[in-house]
Amino acid sequence: MLLSIDTCGPSGSIALARLHGDTLDVLAETGLAGKTYSARLVPAIVELLAAERASVADLAAIVVTRGPGSFTGIRIALSTAKGLAEPHGLPILAVSRLAVLANKAGCQAAALDASRHEFYFGRYDDPLREALLSQGAFEPEATTLGPQLAVCEPSVHALAPAATRVDAPTATDALRFALPRLGTRDFDDPVTLDGNYLRRSDAEIFSQPGARRPSQQPQP
Repeated sequence: MLLSIDTCGPSGSIALARLHGDTLDVLAETGLAGKTYSARLVPAIVELLAAERASVADLAAIVVTRGPGSFTGIRIALSTAKGLAEPHGLPILAVSRLAVLANKAGCQAAALDASRHEFYFGRYDDPLREALLSQGAFEPEATTLGPQLAVCEPSVHALAPAATRVDAPTATDALRFALPRLGTRDFDDPVTLDGNYLRRSDAEIFSQPGARRPSQQPQP
């Protein structure tokens, strides 16, 4: 039995599945409203397992989406996955939300809105890379990629109308993307596992001397 956690976006989800050879049997998926992750994630996991008459001890592995996206959501997902895994010695497999999105759409690249006219961008052909791009850097990439760019948000699709738009990736999509690595037991080290943030948090950026938040304007 596998548990998948994704709380990187404006809304999140958890999913429970069984792996039969190379076949993934999704048992259930539960959505989570944004800004409720800290209060709802663990109870929702308990409820999902109880519905299948299972417990954390019955899990074979935990798949967790490690970003990019909401800093708080990423940290909650990772801390929950590690907290559940450690007492039972469960392996953790972490995936990129950008890579899951590209895989879901069958595309070689993906983009997510990072706000402030910036974009999380991942390209999975050659060379493989993930980066935070300004709008000026993102638009030529989107034009070149055309329908080989996967997007899930109207704000990104407006700048890349030729891109392939799909629904936002979910915990179930993360499980499907993780299948090859699950098959080879390519797990992550929980001690060194960290979020795929692609940029510093607001707390880090605006703690620097002279830094101003976007709402702050310099005085004349």
